[in-house]
Amino acid sequence: MSDTPGTSKSDASVSMSKQAERMQKLRQLHCRRNEARQKNHQEVLEENKRSKLPTNWEAKKVRADWILQTEAQREEAAKLGKDFSRTKLLEVGADEAERKERRNMKKNPDKGFADFEQATFRQYSRLVQEIKPNMEEYEKAKATLGDAFYAEKNTIVHGLHKDSPEAMNRMVEDLHKQIEKREKYSRRRRHDDDAEIDYINERNMRFNKKLDRFYGEFTTEIKQNLERGTAI
Repeated sequence: MSDTPGTSKSDASVSMSKQAERMQKLRQLHCRRNEARQKNHQEVLEENKRSKLPTNWEAKKVRADWILQTEAQREEAAKLGKDFSRTKLLEVGADEAERKERRNMKKNPDKGFADFEQATFRQYSRLVQEIKPNMEEYEKAKATLGDAFYAEKNTIVHGLHKDSPEAMNRMVEDLHKQIEKREKYSRRRRHDDDAEIDYINERNMRFNKKLDRFYGEFTTEIKQNLERGTAI
C-alpha cells in the first residue's frame, strides 16, 4: 500500500526542519570555534607581551595604582578641608597598626640613649645606610690617585682628595638634621639655688612640681597663708 500525498509532504517538512536545525547547530559550532580561536590568539599575544616585561612589573603596576589612588584621596581630602593623614589612619585597624609598628622596630630598633658608644654606633649605621655610591666617580678617583687610592701607613694623602660641593652640601644637611634631632631630646635641668625649697629629696621635688603644675593656681593663696601663719 503506497503512502498518501499528505504523509509524504509531512515527512519531507520534518526532514527539512531537522536539516535546518542541524545546519543552525553547525553554524553555532563554527561561531564558537572561531570565537575560541580568537580568544586563544589574543591570550597568546598577551602572554608574549607579559614575557617581554620586567619580572617585577606586576608589583610595580600595583604600587603605581596605589600611588595614584592615594594622590586622588589626598586631593579629595584637601578639597573637603580634611587632614589626609588623620583620615588615612581611621582606615587602619589596630592589628594592622601593631604589625607595622613591629616591622618598623625590626628595621630601626630605637632602644634609647644608653651611652656615647651606642649613640656613635647607631649614627654610623644610619650614615652607612644612607650612602649612595657613585661608581663613575669611584673609578675616576681610583684611576687618578693610582696607588694612593689604597693608602698605606707610609702613603701621603694630604692634598690628594678634594671634596665635591655635593658632598659638602650633604654633610651640612646631615649636621642640620642632627641639630634638630638633638633639640628634641630632654635635657637635665640645672639646679636653681635661689628657688624655694619645699621638698625633702629629689623624688619629693618632682612630685611637688607635678602638683604645682596642675593645682598651683588654686593653692597659691592657701600656701601663702600657711607660710605667713594667717591660715584659718
